[in-house]
Amino acid sequence: MTVRIEKVDLPGIGVRHDLVTESGRRLAVVRYRDGERELGLYDANDPDECRESLRITDDEAEALAELFSASLAVSRLTKLTEETDGLYTEKIALPADSPFVDKTLGDTKTRTRTHVSVVAIIRDRRVIASPTPDEMLREGDVIVTVGTRAGLDAAVRLISDGPE
Repeated sequence: MTVRIEKVDLPGIGVRHDLVTESGRRLAVVRYRDGERELGLYDANDPDECRESLRITDDEAEALAELFSASLAVSRLTKLTEETDGLYTEKIALPADSPFVDKTLGDTKTRTRTHVSVVAIIRDRRVIASPTPDEMLREGDVIVTVGTRAGLDAAVRLISDGPE
């Protein structure tokens, strides 16, 4: 069995999208006509019996989407680096005394200076995937990078100490 998404129209109510897992479990997102959302976990043996449900706000839905997206991206990146000799990932914490605190990611010129790609920034347990050069760096950010071992070592020095 493969993972699949099923759409169920709920006349007068809204729409339910079911994620049917490989094990046959159903996780649903109900989008009501008034814009409200609800997560539901359905009985494995009866797809119409909701075992548990939880209303979520727009902000909570966005946060969940970011968590799943980031988690999936990091998992895929980790798998890629495990399968590829010479390609590594590194999480670089931005120290309080870094010259790049309150500067943009572009100001670091990480890619130009180290040949390393910044694939995400983790800030306050939120992930900013594929950050643009205009993204402001904040104290405590964790910069997720991918590159060669030598490039990553250079990126750690750059982020911590600034350009030489």
